[in-house]
Amino acid sequence: MITVENLTKSYSRSHFALQNLSFQIIPHTFTAILGSSGAGKTTLLRCLLQLSRPDAGQVWFQGQNLTHCSALELRQARTQIATIAQQFNLVRRRTALENCLGGRLAELPLWRCLTNQFPKSLLREGLAALERVQLLEVAFQRADRLSGGQQQRVAIARALTQNARLLLADEPVASLDPETTHVVLRLLRSLCEQEGMTILCNLHQVELATQYSDRILGIQAGKLVLDVPAHQFRNADAALIYKS
Repeated sequence: MITVENLTKSYSRSHFALQNLSFQIIPHTFTAILGSSGAGKTTLLRCLLQLSRPDAGQVWFQGQNLTHCSALELRQARTQIATIAQQFNLVRRRTALENCLGGRLAELPLWRCLTNQFPKSLLREGLAALERVQLLEVAFQRADRLSGGQQQRVAIARALTQNARLLLADEPVASLDPETTHVVLRLLRSLCEQEGMTILCNLHQVELATQYSDRILGIQAGKLVLDVPAHQFRNADAALIYKS
């Protein structure tokens, strides 16, 4: 699904956000990325999407080199990649259903987007996605009237409506209470097992990474210092990732 080769990103001559990262992500798996704040986790996801252009190295997605493809090819590749973030990134004045349709607007004529006249087939897909995350009853409520956990599940439903094959999640549970955290992570886990989605998820909590992921990557000061199956993760590994 993803191949990263010697990925390097710097913001100054003395500050490397990423240093020669290389790894591969197998389809239909849940990979957790652990690292302290400032370790480079968010920069990594931005470089995978080519929102931040790396200084060196390459990113391959389903056999396509995203670092050297055309703008059109990059847009097409991004239609298969969904993102969710700590702050949900929903249009707060839009309904849950309208937010679900956000990942498909590029397919529609401009007049449909401006007048909210969406094809019935697309509306059905959005409603089915909300039902999948158990939020069908709030389909016509504004996003800013939903709880944090509900908003994050709407963001996941948006990824489902988008028909994404890869989901990049940047600290998706950092703003949630413990109970809701497990609801969201169980949902993400089920997307791998039931929908065949591939998930790459930035986390801070070691116990959540070992409980829900198949594999753990550890980043320390922009370098990949750990790559192990989740069930083999040990306390010494956490010390390696989080050392000062």
